[in-house]
Amino acid sequence: MIQVIPETNKSAAHWTRLFARPGPIHVDLGCGDGLHLAALGAQYPEKNFLGIERLLHRARSAVRKTSHLENIGVLRADTSFVVRHLFPAESIQAFYLLFPDPWPKRRHHRRRIVTSEFLMDLAQALAPSGSLFVATDHSEYFERILQLATESNLFCVADQPPDWEFPKSTFEQRFRDAGIPIHRLELRKVSPVTKALASQDPSRNRISTAPVSS
Repeated sequence: MIQVIPETNKSAAHWTRLFARPGPIHVDLGCGDGLHLAALGAQYPEKNFLGIERLLHRARSAVRKTSHLENIGVLRADTSFVVRHLFPAESIQAFYLLFPDPWPKRRHHRRRIVTSEFLMDLAQALAPSGSLFVATDHSEYFERILQLATESNLFCVADQPPDWEFPKSTFEQRFRDAGIPIHRLELRKVSPVTKALASQDPSRNRISTAPVSS
């Protein structure tokens, strides 16, 4: 396991050297206690995973849970800052945004992490056809994320089976045990060619399928 406190070096090689061997980098945005991150690392040993967590006690928990895995790094930092300033363009294969704080009161919506600017930063960091996986129990926030992604013309919604083949996070298991529906989708980065075609024919940018709830 690598506990990552990187210098401000926006180069793909810098991030790749943090892991035991080269491979695509997946990033868990707000990895919490590290349960989902550790399970991902064990399930996909050919990939490298970086967990970002702002809160110290959660970051320490993530370090403990992933200490036996060489394809995982943990970075204690602000998620938005890292995405905007530390990832080179087209360097990340996938982002996971699982159960972000919905800030349900209208006056607090400005604190939500998903904004048009945040989606733009994610798209810049994603490799061609890279994915952003989103899960939340908050239906209004889910619809807002979907709206922002659609309006951005940077993503399309990918077809998804009823259940992702991903391990469950602590939050997801808690919500499932309580019988709370989970809303999920995969947003796939749109290529410049597809964006150009969509600008000529808006119907090409339509959503491919309805998001999944479980």
